[in-house]
Parts: sequence; C-alpha cells; structure tokens
Amino acid sequence: MTLSPYPAYKPSGVDWLGDIPEHWEVTRLGSHFLERRTKVSDKDFSPLSVTKNGIVPQLDSAAKTNDGDNRKLVKKGDFVINSRSDRKGSSGVALQDGSVSLINIVVEPTGVHAKYCEYLLKSNAFIEEFYRIGHGIVADLWTTRYEEMKSVIVGIPPFLEQTAIATFLDQKTEQIEQAIAIKQQQIALLKERKQIIIQQAVTQGLNPNAPMKDSGVEWIGKIPEHWEVKRLKFLCSLISEKAKINGKTVIALENIESWTGKYVKTESRYSGEDVAFIRGDILFGKLRPYLAKVYAALDSGVAFGDLLVYRPTKYMFSQYCFYQMLSEKFIATVDSSTYGSKMPRASTEFIGEMFFLAPPLPEQTAIVTHIETQSTQIDQAIALQQQQIDKLKEYKTTLINSVVTGKVRVSDDLCDCVAQIDQDRLGGRYA
Repeated sequence: MTLSPYPAYKPSGVDWLGDIPEHWEVTRLGSHFLERRTKVSDKDFSPLSVTKNGIVPQLDSAAKTNDGDNRKLVKKGDFVINSRSDRKGSSGVALQDGSVSLINIVVEPTGVHAKYCEYLLKSNAFIEEFYRIGHGIVADLWTTRYEEMKSVIVGIPPFLEQTAIATFLDQKTEQIEQAIAIKQQQIALLKERKQIIIQQAVTQGLNPNAPMKDSGVEWIGKIPEHWEVKRLKFLCSLISEKAKINGKTVIALENIESWTGKYVKTESRYSGEDVAFIRGDILFGKLRPYLAKVYAALDSGVAFGDLLVYRPTKYMFSQYCFYQMLSEKFIATVDSSTYGSKMPRASTEFIGEMFFLAPPLPEQTAIVTHIETQSTQIDQAIALQQQQIDKLKEYKTTLINSVVTGKVRVSDDLCDCVAQIDQDRLGGRYA
C-alpha cells in the first residue's frame, strides 16, 4: 500500500483541518451525527465506561455514583465522548447497548461508516479541536457541550472512500500495535533478567565456585558458607523519630517508582510531620508491598504515610540492603504478611523478624557494583525499546491524523478492492 497526496485540494476554512481533498464534503459535524439524550437506568441498560481504549463494560475501578437511574442511553454503533478535558481522549464507538454517565456526549452517526467515524473523532487533531471549543473557569479543566461539538467543521469523503480508509487504518494500526506488543514483551524480559541478577547476587554472591551451605530460610536458599544470616531487626534499625516537614524533602509512595527505586518528582501536597530519614536510610512501602516501593535515601527528609524507614547498622552497606529488600523473593515474602483486603499492609513485626543476609562488607560493596553495572546496561536497553515504542505511537497518531484529514490518500488498489467487495455484496455473493 502506498500513501500519496490527493490530486486536488480546497480550503476547509478551519485551522484544524487545513486544506482537504477537493471532492470531500465540508460540513458541520451535526449534519452527520444526531445527539442521543434518552435518560435510562443502569438496571435496564448495563453501565459502560468511556476510556481512552474505547467503550467497555464498566470497570471495577471506575468512580461510582448513587445516581444509577439518571444515565444516558447508548446503542450499539453510537459514538461516545467524555465532555471533560481532564478525560481527554476518552471516547469510542460502542460495541453494545448500555448506559453512561451524563458527563458524556452520545451521538448516532448517520451516513458515516462506523469505523471511519471512530478514527476521525478519536484522531488527535479532532480531540484537540473538540476541547478547544469548550468552556470552563480554569485552564486545565474544560467542558465541551454538544451544542459546541455539532458546530465543528469536518471533512467527509464519499462512503466507499470512508470504508477504504477504515480498512487501511485497521490493517496499519494492527501492525503497529503488534510491533509495540513485541517491544513491550522485550522490556518485560529485560526487567525479569534484572530481577534475576539482583536475586542471585544478593543471595549467592559473585563467586560461582564458593563453598555453599543451606541458609535454613526457604526464600533465600543456599548461600556462601562464610555468610551470616540474622534477623533484619538486628541489621537494620526501624526509625520512628518524627520531624516537621517545613520545607524538607518529602518522600511518599507516589515518589518511588515500583521495582526500580527511582525517585519520581511530584507536586508536594503534604504538611505536618512524619518519620525523619537521613542519607543512607532505606524507605520501604508497607502498603501493597507487591508494588516494591523501595528507596535508598540520597539526602535527608521526611518519609510520609505508609513508608517504613530502616537505618543499616555498621555491618551493612546501605545499597546492598536496598537491593536485598528490592529482590523479588524478599518482596514476595513480605507480601505474604499483609493484612486487610482493600488496602493490604505489611506487618512491621513480621519484617523485623525476617532473616536477612550479612556478607562481609567488601563483598557487599562488590555485589552492589556488579548489580549497578549490569542494571545500567539493562536500563539502557529498556530505554531504547521504550523510545522505539514512543516513536511507533507517534507514527500511529500522525498516520491517523494524516489519513482522516485527507493529507494523504490510501492506494487506488485498496479503494478498488473495497468497491468490488461492495458490488459483490449487492450482487448477493456475501448474503
């Protein structure tokens, strides 16, 4: 399939479209879409969620209201879009009948190919125009009403061409998504490899020929003969002294990236006081420990909320403690101690009684150097894969925008193929 410009263009009269193919219809969106405003109950019509991935059965994690009798009807084939700018990109064609909250706009396409409609109205170019014409009192939260939406100028090609465009974009986007999925699998394998390196290094050391002994601890297994095994509470002190925030660095759960220990900067919204930490302390997330929120402090500050602060003794190198606490089996063992179903938290007493490894300090340092050298190489490979994913997503966005706004056309062969299928269908071959 080849992409090339159309032979002739005309001005659409609006910036978001620019010039469009000469034979396309320039019209207001309201001429091809009818608003559906029927109010129904979610007892009669199953609740649907409007997400960036389309219209799906209501998610368990979705915000619920007590106003289930005051919803909008959605029929299969309708296009639904969230009217609020903080839900930008949440839209799609419904694959089933149902109901959505009143914050959504529901429209029925008329004379427009359903899949073409979805590509057009989910294109980045349209999304930006949709929210641009909205109204609101703050810069980052706008609402667009149907009265504003229906006035948007769109370019509509003939129906057969819509079908050809939809077919082409289905094929291309599927190829792009498959390529993205492969790269995401590669990232998952790289992260798994990193965890294996950490687990092996912190529990078995770096000398494959070292005499080994049974640690007596199931999650640890065999360890070098000269290593010691002690309770964590004897190797790392649990800190409880408080400090007022007063401009100090605040670390909360959202500031720690899962499984990497990297700091994630967020806007500070904390006040009061909580547990003080200093450089070298290890912050461990006790809420949902399976998320592996572990952080080695680079400076002093205040650990806020569900973070435990551990201070390694003189027998322990801080970074070695960090990697041991970040190891997959350590996290799994801590997670086994949680209590509470909705907000599971680890037992502080359980963690303190856990067995912890204490190799000689020089070995701890060597292990950390080995892990960080290997991790750097893996992180670089992950970053490269992520860059390629970002480029594929950018290409997908650009491709859809270009095709649905007529900047490029799909090949004549595809258009002819679609036309032939249509003729065959009319002739009864596809009864």
